[in-house]
Amino acid sequence: MENEFLLHLVRWFHVLSGVMWIGLLWYLNFVQVPTMPKIPDEMKPAIGKHIAPAVLFWFRWSAASTVLWGLLLALMQGTFGDWLAIGLADGSSVSAFIGIGMWLGLIMAFNVWFVIWPSQKIALGIVDAPDDQKPPAARRALLFSRTNTMLSIPMLYGMLAAQNPPF
Repeated sequence: MENEFLLHLVRWFHVLSGVMWIGLLWYLNFVQVPTMPKIPDEMKPAIGKHIAPAVLFWFRWSAASTVLWGLLLALMQGTFGDWLAIGLADGSSVSAFIGIGMWLGLIMAFNVWFVIWPSQKIALGIVDAPDDQKPPAARRALLFSRTNTMLSIPMLYGMLAAQNPPF
């Protein structure tokens, strides 16, 4: 009973972190980025200096938290290897669905920490960089963020299909 409740809490924190991560990802790609061209130039510095850094803080740490709680959940359940092997080890469709979602989530988290965030730091002027490096950095961050948005759809499907199998 005690272990079941702990498992329940870990799963809850994984889902809570994931909702924040994907919610911020979708906010950035469906709201903030498309709206930027419509914002008057004199207002744009407020976004780059105040809103974007705050969003990116919660974005990257919710990505890390989602991965941490998800890996802990897999380890606690003893399913880490089966999920990592996307169901090839145990022949389970649940392991296949969660495994695909897990791999996509890991790729997305890698993109957040090693491509998007370093590029955003340059684009937003959080780190010193020559002005000519800012547009390519912004473009790289945008492209990888859009990639993560597209990956989030099959990732979410995999996670939910494991709980609600289509067959």
